[in-house]
Amino acid sequence: MFDNLVGDTLITLSVLVFVTVLMVIEGLYMLWRSYRAPGVQKIGKRLQALSAATDRIAQARLVKDRVLSEAPWMQRVLLKLPRAHRLDRFILQAGLEWTVSHVLLACALSGMLVFFATASLANQPAWIALLVGATGAAVPLLYLSHRRSRRLAHLERQLPDALDLVTRALRAGHSFASSLQMIGEEMSEPIAGEFRMVADEVGFGVSLQQALTNMSERVPLTDMRYFVVSVLIQRDSGGNLTEVLGNLSRLIRDRLKLLARVRVLSAEGRLSAWILGLMPFALTALMNAFNPAFMSPLWTDPIGITAVKYMLGLMVVGVLILRKIVKIRV
Repeated sequence: MFDNLVGDTLITLSVLVFVTVLMVIEGLYMLWRSYRAPGVQKIGKRLQALSAATDRIAQARLVKDRVLSEAPWMQRVLLKLPRAHRLDRFILQAGLEWTVSHVLLACALSGMLVFFATASLANQPAWIALLVGATGAAVPLLYLSHRRSRRLAHLERQLPDALDLVTRALRAGHSFASSLQMIGEEMSEPIAGEFRMVADEVGFGVSLQQALTNMSERVPLTDMRYFVVSVLIQRDSGGNLTEVLGNLSRLIRDRLKLLARVRVLSAEGRLSAWILGLMPFALTALMNAFNPAFMSPLWTDPIGITAVKYMLGLMVVGVLILRKIVKIRV
């Protein structure tokens, strides 16, 4: 029975190695095709010759031009997945030049590498290797989420300055559409790219209302929705738009100041949460390094393994409760 189990494990590992190598080759081919293929280079040279703006950052692509994968067969497969477009929107909000296929490939490679390292190098059972591999597969998604959160926070800090720029432009006699274009030309990324995309959509014939609605969907910030709603209401019912945008800019600044003050006051609680969450793992690693015989029953004895499982479950619950306590929304 043990020989059969070993044989099944070897067959499974062989299949996973084959799939990993195949996906690596496919990923390298897609990367080469995206940047080095002769057809892509010819199209890029022709577009550069026809375009007056050669700055790569200034050429913001419209949402409708985005593809889920450079490979046609992968594009057809991803179009059938219900959450593929949601992941693509997540990538767009993170400000990365990735596609959905790149993210899925990175998740698969990360998960398989962690699985092989856990199963072969650490000599752990298959079910533990699968759990650790699933955690490794989530690393690209965690990085994507981190980049998205950081970009949205930067956008939120830039929004009051953008509203002030629109207010000054309107008072100087510029139209609202030209004031949005001024944001894309004079401000820094990432907010400049979002407003450039609005100007590009309007230039391609999209109505200003639809272009602003698209921006509010790309940038899921409450303050951005307030800005879009204020503009749309003013266009329908009339009113002093400069006064509305000035008040909105002041309210956003006051809210950001209050949020910064709350973060300072709650810094001690957040630090305590980190210490309480990491201390058990640090103490376990130290005790296992200095006295392995004392810690070995936790990994070998069934009672110790059961205790570790319950301990990890309770720690997850405790971390979630601490996160709920220290997370204050303003």
